[in-house]
Amino acid sequence: MQGPDEFYPPYQYGWGWLLLAIGLIALVLIAWALVLWFTRMEKPPKTTTEPQAPVTMDVLTQLRYEYAARIDQIERDYTAGALAPKAANRDLSATVRAFVNEYSGLEAPVLSLSDLQEIGVHPALIDAIQRHYYPSIFRKDMVIDPVAGAAAARAVVSQWY
Repeated sequence: MQGPDEFYPPYQYGWGWLLLAIGLIALVLIAWALVLWFTRMEKPPKTTTEPQAPVTMDVLTQLRYEYAARIDQIERDYTAGALAPKAANRDLSATVRAFVNEYSGLEAPVLSLSDLQEIGVHPALIDAIQRHYYPSIFRKDMVIDPVAGAAAARAVVSQWY
């Protein structure tokens, strides 16, 4: 087989095709960046009426501050009529016990008053449970004013070890 004596180089594409490919890649990258930009999650602005704690607090002080705010909220709900006295005292008891649990690791939410007395916990907790929460929660004829219970809860939070 005899062929031509001269060879032809492969067909060369023009510069226009290369520029078109680069342009398409650039458009895809720009579209991807715009999709990311417009679909990213934005943090909602903080709109709370509670006072914000300073950032420089240590963990235990911050814990006291948070639980004091919870106690204030329960008291506000009670005075506004959103909570019955029995429910307010129950919530105050649960809040104080949760504080003791978080602060010291003592499983106060599941311990009875006699268990807490045997362990020898802080007298403010014993007093609050014995004088305010137990009578109001467990006795039908005796409801203690939750405002006094809130004051006892604040004493526990501020005086706890």
